[in-house]
Amino acid sequence: MDTRILGRVDYAPTYAAMQAFTTARTVDTPDELWICEHPPVFTQGLAGQADHVLVPGDIPVVATNRGGQVTYHGPGQVVAYPLIDLKRAGYFVKEYVYRVEEAVIKTLAHFGVTGHRVAGAPGIYVRLDDPTSHALLPQRPQKSTAGTATPDFTGLGKIAALGIKVSRNCTYHGVALNVAMNLEPYSRINPCGYAGLKTVDLSTIGVSVDWADAAHVLSQKLVTYLAP
Repeated sequence: MDTRILGRVDYAPTYAAMQAFTTARTVDTPDELWICEHPPVFTQGLAGQADHVLVPGDIPVVATNRGGQVTYHGPGQVVAYPLIDLKRAGYFVKEYVYRVEEAVIKTLAHFGVTGHRVAGAPGIYVRLDDPTSHALLPQRPQKSTAGTATPDFTGLGKIAALGIKVSRNCTYHGVALNVAMNLEPYSRINPCGYAGLKTVDLSTIGVSVDWADAAHVLSQKLVTYLAP
């Protein structure tokens, strides 16, 4: 997989470039991983409801074709866009999501933080009272609750958001890991459609790491965990 570090790039042209890449690719096109950060922007997924955007103010809202609801991108966040042919990779969408989340969990572990999954709510979360705790969450995904759980965010903050699109077995959009951001814009939306869901970044839970280091670790983990 070819990794491209794009730096800070506007959201709309990056989204258009992902679509163009995916439309033009053939069975022989190498997979790519794009790593970037965006100027402040709210992006609305296909399931997005306008009333989850509370007071956007001066931050633009862009409609997209990814799954999920509204989220925020801004400086200090590592955004990763894996452009992968799942048919060639040999796994399905559900496993793809699991692998992306696992790469984030391993990235957080590298910085001494324990990431958690929550049943019914894609993305990665941390314990607000003890971000290093390895204790299993009662609200973690379990076979007995598959597909039935109402997400329970008690005591948790969301540190990474996931939103994907699969077209002709090829992925685009991806995952965003909060490193050292201005988190205020999250108060202007219901993040991922959940009112009052607390959003955190590495800096607010006491981990000081610069964007380039976090981007390097996340890209390495994604390349490893998304391998065929």
